[in-house]
Amino acid sequence: MQSKKVYTISEAKGALEHFCAYQERTHREVEQKLQRMGMIPEVKAQIIIHLIQENYLNEERFARSFVRGKFNQNDWGKMKITQALFTKGVSKVNIELGMQEIDPEVYMKKIKKLALKKWVSLSGNQFAKKQKVYNYLMQKGYESALIGEVLVEL
Repeated sequence: MQSKKVYTISEAKGALEHFCAYQERTHREVEQKLQRMGMIPEVKAQIIIHLIQENYLNEERFARSFVRGKFNQNDWGKMKITQALFTKGVSKVNIELGMQEIDPEVYMKKIKKLALKKWVSLSGNQFAKKQKVYNYLMQKGYESALIGEVLVEL
């Protein structure tokens, strides 16, 4: 049976600094990592405060980065991004700040581009195509009112 590694506070700080420097993390992810390392609550709080003070841990920066990545790379809509951030334990304030990364004009261009691309790829009658485009954009996390506007233009 393998025994669990015991960390000193300085070793844990170093490990978590590396963990946070590698990629942006949420407070919840850091807490879970500290839990797996077997840290007691007082030490967890001390390390989290250190990470925040040294700017390794910044939830607003995480939210902004997450929003940019999911919107630009994965073509996610605001609803899906918001839900994913909420699931990761990001505060409502930081979710709202992160959403500022999405330019409304770019957002509309993206939904129109996705709708047109999906529309062209489909065959069948117009009603069936509209339904499939609607479902596709809903699955991507776009708002139904915006999808309706885009479908009228198609």
